[in-house]
Amino acid sequence: MGKINQGILGGVSGKVGNVIGSSWKGIDYLRIMPQSVADPKTPAQLNQRLKFALVEGFVQPMSQFVRIGFKAYAIKMSGFNAAIAYNIRNAVGFIQPAYVLNYPNALVSRGTLEIAATPSTVASAGEIVTFNWLNPTGAGNASDTDTALVLLYNESKKQCVYLGDVATRADLTQAISVPASWDGDLIHCYLSFMSETNGTVSNSGYAGAVTVLA
Repeated sequence: MGKINQGILGGVSGKVGNVIGSSWKGIDYLRIMPQSVADPKTPAQLNQRLKFALVEGFVQPMSQFVRIGFKAYAIKMSGFNAAIAYNIRNAVGFIQPAYVLNYPNALVSRGTLEIAATPSTVASAGEIVTFNWLNPTGAGNASDTDTALVLLYNESKKQCVYLGDVATRADLTQAISVPASWDGDLIHCYLSFMSETNGTVSNSGYAGAVTVLA
């Protein structure tokens, strides 16, 4: 039990509530007891950390890309963090015994521009992957001059390559080379567009998974 010395204005010794009174070199002082910290290793917290680590491993190799792809959602955070937040909420599943990334649900860009129409990919010899898409006339705010942004993610190596500012929406196709070290690897393919006039981007479309051919 604590006590107050010399009346209400006197020094406090011992503990009163969450206040501890003491004296040092004749000077009375008070300090507040630190609040107890919740266990940082609850199941919910551990699960969130696992999800974060999974998504960060996906987003980190494409950090420069998602800073552009998620720039419209970089409000009080970076585009990189916006990409992580979105994909934790929408692209993480659980298959016993671990969390897994649902690649078709993942986005590498997010915006209001018209999305890619039926994107697909095909792998060709020589480490070439070709994207193809349709271009319906007058679809939403799409323009023939929108720039195609293509990204390939290597699941096993956790690496990516991407290309932009080459093909337009009207071209309907874009080929991209990948490293020879990717031969035989499974890669996930994403296609989005950026407006040439105002820089608005579209949601990325999942264009499938292909195996790189030597």
